[in-house]
Amino acid sequence: MPPGDLHLKPGFLIRRAQQIAVSIFLDECRDFDITPMNYAVMKVLKATPDLDQITLAHRAAIDRSTIGGLAERLEEKGWIRRMPGTEDRRQKLLSLTEEGERVLASVEPAVERTQRRILGPLSPEECATFMALLERIVDENNEASRAPYKVG
Repeated sequence: MPPGDLHLKPGFLIRRAQQIAVSIFLDECRDFDITPMNYAVMKVLKATPDLDQITLAHRAAIDRSTIGGLAERLEEKGWIRRMPGTEDRRQKLLSLTEEGERVLASVEPAVERTQRRILGPLSPEECATFMALLERIVDENNEASRAPYKVG
């Protein structure tokens, strides 16, 4: 246990939960060479192809300064493609490639195992309560984030 009452502070526990969640994700997905942010970007692009980088950053709740390098790395892997926009050729529109779609489909069972492991200590009723409360915390504090989630 951490010294003093540090382990009672929500910020500390949320940071530790994030560390644990990422560690479990990387463990379960080690055969796919994918990170949680890669996965988030690919899921957003699967749902909505041909997004510009700023919209993609908003929908994946990733900082705008991070999305460019992340998109570049995914393009180098052959998982996404960046094409010039139709109205503004300077704007880049991103989509999954066939390889990206294949990787995303292949990794889904590992991602599902990740979710089960993260929530494993909780009963089904506790999971439902925890997820509802976590969603409320995230939704009601969204604008306080450096990378708020935005649909539009």
